[in-house]
Amino acid sequence: MASLKYDNNVAIATVSLGLHPSHSLTEKIIAASRNHFSGIEIVYSDLEAWCRTQSLPLLSGARTIKAYCNTQNIEILSLAPFKNFEAHTSPLSTRLAAAKHWLEIAQALGATYLQVPSQFDTENSVDDKGLAVRELQELADLAREFGVSIAYEAVAWGQFVATWQDALKIVEKVERMNFGLCWDAFHVLARIWGDCTVHSGKIEGGDEALKKSLDEFVTVLKGKDAERVFYVQLSDGEFYDPPLKLGNKFWVEVMDSRLVWSRNTRPFPLEGELGAYFPVGDVVRAVLGEAEFKGWVSFEIFDWRMREKSFLPDEAAERGWKSWGELNKQ
Repeated sequence: MASLKYDNNVAIATVSLGLHPSHSLTEKIIAASRNHFSGIEIVYSDLEAWCRTQSLPLLSGARTIKAYCNTQNIEILSLAPFKNFEAHTSPLSTRLAAAKHWLEIAQALGATYLQVPSQFDTENSVDDKGLAVRELQELADLAREFGVSIAYEAVAWGQFVATWQDALKIVEKVERMNFGLCWDAFHVLARIWGDCTVHSGKIEGGDEALKKSLDEFVTVLKGKDAERVFYVQLSDGEFYDPPLKLGNKFWVEVMDSRLVWSRNTRPFPLEGELGAYFPVGDVVRAVLGEAEFKGWVSFEIFDWRMREKSFLPDEAAERGWKSWGELNKQ
């Protein structure tokens, strides 16, 4: 491939390299390394499944995977996703105990970040930003003991924090140097630009809303809060024709449509042949071009095709690197 315009370190999540039980974690790491990626995001369930096949305790398995990544020249960017922590109605002590377990594993992996999506347990959480901030401060303080930073991510279906702007406000109030943003393009676009439940696939006024959001993010990346953005995740969204509704194979009546979209139909950016239609090129031009963001860029893909046993992690990694090349051309 010709020289790339953007010199960011590029990572890929393990779930983006295969979703069948036969797709082993080590196979995914090899595929990432072989296809030019310099980092990987370890998904807890992938590590857990691999440890089970090797009859290893999680901590021992994490150390083994860290050593294996070193042999492949792959850096472990994060352990993900530690869900539904802040402002939950369960005892904080129980949640902190769970966090300690995850942080021990992150430390054993040598992961820089523990990725924490914003709260979306609608039945068991409360709308109390002050409480959320205080609990996230405790999480950040605990993470510091393990040498780990918290990458807080606004998910498009978040109960109280669903935009990156609201997540940044939380980050500013938490006031911990090891607490910052994971900025995910899918969640931005699925919240303000795209809609998989309508025939157009778009939210009315979405182009204007996206331009405003990207302009604001460029300002952040050029200002005092730039160091609060830990890394950026990229994926695309698959166009639903007909729109997502009852009868679609992915339909789940009690699930937010954006969550259904996210878990099943997020191809690599610009894979138009697979229905990708998000303006990810605009995102990259703003974030990496105009704002000159130099941090990690990571692909987080959820592609239903990868659930087949016949699918190979190498195929995913090749698609990912091809996508990165196409984004650079644009």
